Amino acid sequence: MTFRDSSPPPFGRALCAMITPFTEAGALDLDGAQRLAARLVSEGCDGLVLSGTTGESPTTTDAEKADLVRAVRDAVGGRASIVTGVGTFDTRHTVELALEAEKAGADGLLVVSPYYSRPPQDALEAHFRQIADSVGLPITLYDIPGRTGTRIEPDTMIRLAEHPRIVAVKDCSYDFLAAQKVISRTELAYYAGCDEHNLALYAVGGAGYVSTVANLVPAQLRSVLDAFDAGDTAKAARLQQRATPLIELTMSAGLPGTVTVKALLNELGLPGGPVRAPLLPADRPTVDGLLAAYEELR
Repeated sequence: MTFRDSSPPPFGRALCAMITPFTEAGALDLDGAQRLAARLVSEGCDGLVLSGTTGESPTTTDAEKADLVRAVRDAVGGRASIVTGVGTFDTRHTVELALEAEKAGADGLLVVSPYYSRPPQDALEAHFRQIADSVGLPITLYDIPGRTGTRIEPDTMIRLAEHPRIVAVKDCSYDFLAAQKVISRTELAYYAGCDEHNLALYAVGGAGYVSTVANLVPAQLRSVLDAFDAGDTAKAARLQQRATPLIELTMSAGLPGTVTVKALLNELGLPGGPVRAPLLPADRPTVDGLLAAYEELR
């Protein structure tokens, strides 16, 4: 049974993996974060995912992460859900971040597999269970083995789905068969974490998406889901296809999505700012290509 068969997804359908705006000096830009968050919600985002990969979580401090949650909550109130990343390679530290996020006003937590240490599946399962046992917020498992080096195997997902606070998955596994297996055997809300899969995963019972490209075109991406829900699957496919050039340039240009999104937001005069080292800004040809694809889609 999928969430669309039984109850609404826990955080909405259209979620944006929001960038973390910085000032030109590299400090956290809370005013910019509030302005960007308000824009994203007004243009169709049901929820905002903070301090994930796109939010440069490896280079923001614990205090900055909590401050970001508080600022965005003030900006959007109850108009959108706020899920914040708390995953680290240290279980104890992850629990500490989870508790701080709960105090700061988050609605849910995004917990990535511990990276670098590459724990086996039994240790990985114990890690997620300890975090879920320690807080009162619902948890989204973040499966992105290309970055962490560790896959959350489908059978591990299925066991973890029995925990009452583990409710969702952000899927960046690029294993479509495994995603369908877990969807069919659990009530986990499965969110596409790769924009090229937004419609495909939704069509087989996914909950929606957690999108990097939604920082740029939130209304256009939401329209794909809206068309599908209205029964116009041909229109949904056309809209997904129209977004493909921008998705490709944003996510598959040899640069992290954070770099390409901030480059285009800065070009458009929207809150973004620099990326933090070790990332470097996009070059001019990349920005020009992004801008052309954006104008074509708009």
